[in-house]
Amino acid sequence: MNALTPASRNAPSVPSPFGARLRHWRQHRRLSQLDLAHVADVSTRHLSYVETGRASPSRDMVLRLLDRLDIPLRERNALLEAAGYAPMYRERSLDAPDMASARAAVQRILACHEPWPALAMDRHWNLVMANRMVPMLMAGADPALLQPPVNVLRLSLHPDGLAPRIANLRQWREHLFERLRQQIHATGDDTLAALLAELKGYPDSFGAEALTLPGEHQGVLMPFEFRTPAGVLRLVSTTTVFGSPVDITLQELALETFFPADDASADLLRQAAAQA
Repeated sequence: MNALTPASRNAPSVPSPFGARLRHWRQHRRLSQLDLAHVADVSTRHLSYVETGRASPSRDMVLRLLDRLDIPLRERNALLEAAGYAPMYRERSLDAPDMASARAAVQRILACHEPWPALAMDRHWNLVMANRMVPMLMAGADPALLQPPVNVLRLSLHPDGLAPRIANLRQWREHLFERLRQQIHATGDDTLAALLAELKGYPDSFGAEALTLPGEHQGVLMPFEFRTPAGVLRLVSTTTVFGSPVDITLQELALETFFPADDASADLLRQAAAQA
């Protein structure tokens, strides 16, 4: 803990860049100063002085506070710099040579998942990689929505995208919104907040779907029900992330893998893969 000099005790209470950011994240996590001080093993008085700029935290204290607040790696770098310290975490392209093992792991998961669809996305739900089955689901969407970077949420819910072909659009839409809200709460990302606002402006029904209201879920997982010329695909999904990333790109990468929810959907996917 940093000692407070007489000068610092008499200094005006002006939030430092780090103090203001720290307070924002503490409040975003809905913690009081007492709560954070307790889990970070620091006095409430000193934490208050750090937030108001009357005391400068050591690097070890900064790292401890960031860890207790579970702040994403990208923002940890920004907070370290705001406190006057060098950033710790690098952000490499997935194509970088030293990312080869991680890239190979992602490619293997996607390829081995066929004939079921699977894709990898960045923190803003932009498509990074996909297996052969995903473009088949995207067929028929407005070409403008398929220009890189393809935003998976925008493509899914846009009226010129996949939305008219989603049989349970209202339920699936609310499911995606809830996932996005959770991500916004975890990351505080303004771009995601703007994306959520945009998506809410899209229609939530098309034709007969307007008569379908969200109701009781009969299964144990939310299905993705997608109309195809060969019939309705019923899929369930899992999300996979790297377990211990120290690179920003890898922490923000998510793999979405879909599985058939019934035998008929499995047969449809096998037939589609064989035709491809």
